[in-house]
Amino acid sequence: MCNFKRFASASTALILTLGLAACSSSSDNTSSEYVDQVEVEDTDEIEAIPEGAETELEWLSYFDINPTSTAEEKRVDLDLFEKKGGTITYSACSSVTKYDQLASRVLSNDPPDIFWYEQKMTFPCYCIKGMFQPVDSIVDFEDDMWVDMKDLADQFELGGEHYVAPINLEPLSVLTYDKDVIEGNSLEDPYDLYMSGDWTWDTWYDLMDSYVSSATGDEVRYGINGWFGAFIFQSTGKTLIKYDEETDEYVSNIDDPDFDRASTMLYNIQKNGLYYSDWIGSASEAFRKNILFYAMGTWAVSPSDGDNWGIVPMPRDPNTDTYYTTIGITAYMWVNGSEKSDAVKCWYECARVANTDAEYVEAGKEKFFVTSPNWSEEMYEMANVEPISDKYVKVVDPGYGISTLLSNDDAATNATKEAVIPYLYSSVMKSDDDGTQFTWTKLRETYSNTIDSELETFNEEYHEFIGE
Repeated sequence: MCNFKRFASASTALILTLGLAACSSSSDNTSSEYVDQVEVEDTDEIEAIPEGAETELEWLSYFDINPTSTAEEKRVDLDLFEKKGGTITYSACSSVTKYDQLASRVLSNDPPDIFWYEQKMTFPCYCIKGMFQPVDSIVDFEDDMWVDMKDLADQFELGGEHYVAPINLEPLSVLTYDKDVIEGNSLEDPYDLYMSGDWTWDTWYDLMDSYVSSATGDEVRYGINGWFGAFIFQSTGKTLIKYDEETDEYVSNIDDPDFDRASTMLYNIQKNGLYYSDWIGSASEAFRKNILFYAMGTWAVSPSDGDNWGIVPMPRDPNTDTYYTTIGITAYMWVNGSEKSDAVKCWYECARVANTDAEYVEAGKEKFFVTSPNWSEEMYEMANVEPISDKYVKVVDPGYGISTLLSNDDAATNATKEAVIPYLYSSVMKSDDDGTQFTWTKLRETYSNTIDSELETFNEEYHEFIGE
């Protein structure tokens, strides 16, 4: 078997060809690594589906894995799977009501076989509701193919069983900036700060403050726009909801003192006029509005000829030397009731090889630079290799999958259409109806009882699920 660990740091090259949006809970992953990048050859690293076993998997989703009118080329993972005797049949569902449609199928004893993992609601909520089954019978996390994902997979255990087999990782948001603007304002390049180990909340804030305060005349400047609040909180290594091994329960972590520091940083970014809050869909548009940093997924970063841009990961918490990151996870859930273990195992392995084998990884990178010729090697490394490397501890907040009220944005009724947990991560940069900026103290007072109540209900269901 090939050495998968050797290629892990480069595997995100393929993510750029996946077309994933910044928020994996809503992205339409309609394309992937394609056969035209490299000739797909059969491999002995994956066993064929045994003779006599069922070979056709039903994929219930809002996007197709098979070639379509908009993604005509066949994906490498699918081509490998077909060489091993498998096929995938697509059954369409709504991106908003997908779990309702899945539940209906499972309860009627007509389950599909695989379903898309999403950060919000998939785990642990719909696992304890009986929508998915453990993968330990078909995935050995001690094997070379999976060992690099074991620590992450361990965060998706219920009753000692794993429910998610991470195929690949992607950075959900990075900081893009214009190097010429940095140099023109006599600021230190964030890339240099990162490489020297000095890229922290403090140096990040100082750059934004210096840039904004240097505006002259009628010029208006901002420090940042985009999606970054949750990443600052979680760069402490903490999450709003955590699993407590001693009590075997999911508990609130809202009173953690590290969140006071993170919220103060975000509060000051808004209070001191560094934050541009309106939606901007691309880095180039942000830079035209005199915004120093654009925080978003790489899908929104398209430099033009002559642009001199840079990218860095989110800044480190200055109170720790450990680098923490929140990442997007590519994974396929094994639906409860599906009995096609051989075919699901084969599909998992084909997808894993397509995202880790050196030849496919390099081909994905080459294709990326063909379609994105104005990206630099430095940008590529900082956006797609560094954030998922072993340098970073990967953080997953189970609070994104506890209950409708806490976790499901699609059911949110507040003005920003955010469930409680995602709302809290950015709410200190928001204001109430009277224009008063929220404080973390006020937010804790407002939502602590709600979180505790939802967790009490969830833990009762969780303990019933694991038979306690």
